[in-house]
Amino acid sequence: MRTYLRLFVAGFRRQSTYRLAALGGLVANTTFGLLKVALLFAAVDAAGGELSGYDVGTMSAYIWISQGLLGSVNLFGRTDMAARIKDGDVAVDFLRPLDVHLASVTTEVGRSVFALIPRGLPSVAIGALVVGMSMPDDAPGYLLGALSILLGIVVSATTVYLVAVTGFWLVETRGLEIMYMVVSGFFAGLFVPIRLFPDWLHAIATATPFPSMMMYPVDVLSGRVDGAAALGLVGLQLLWLATTIAAGQLATRAGRRRLEVQGG
Repeated sequence: MRTYLRLFVAGFRRQSTYRLAALGGLVANTTFGLLKVALLFAAVDAAGGELSGYDVGTMSAYIWISQGLLGSVNLFGRTDMAARIKDGDVAVDFLRPLDVHLASVTTEVGRSVFALIPRGLPSVAIGALVVGMSMPDDAPGYLLGALSILLGIVVSATTVYLVAVTGFWLVETRGLEIMYMVVSGFFAGLFVPIRLFPDWLHAIATATPFPSMMMYPVDVLSGRVDGAAALGLVGLQLLWLATTIAAGQLATRAGRRRLEVQGG
């Protein structure tokens, strides 16, 4: 466990070197957050003040929390592991006395958690000060929301790892990464809450791990879903975490047998 803790810290410290990039991300988050405020507030107003369970306060919370999670939830499909598989460096990783899958995920989570500091928290604070938003009324709501966000980050890391390990068979994964970026952002609730989807499309979205990355944490932390319903969403996140970890372990073992490094 000490080894994986050090990998987490290493990922955290590595991401902390990109301070100007974090500032640029915060500016982008705020700009697009204000654009989404104009569009989605107009939709709520046109619906008579409530749209699929969202009023102005909960819609604002959705906008700013989801924008704040953009730097921490990997919806782009790109990881270092994909490059290491392609150029053969993963062969060295397999020689090290640690689990390649868990080491990669732990490092990715460390980088993602750091992004909450310069991008996530300031984005939410700006939204709360400039626009206002609904939030839980009690401390347990915030604690459950924080747990849900952490689970969302880890589920994101374990799922995007599955994209990377397809490189054992495909070698070039950029096409799959682009497809992942399109699908994950849509089903995770990046553009609009998935409750606004038609019933058939909402059912498809909830059958994927993507809402566990962003939509469920947003609903839990904003207080739109509370009590047993909130615990149910966290339970779904835990289920997807276990599923993606198991799939990652199986894919890594199969890929190790498949791996063939060219060029010496």
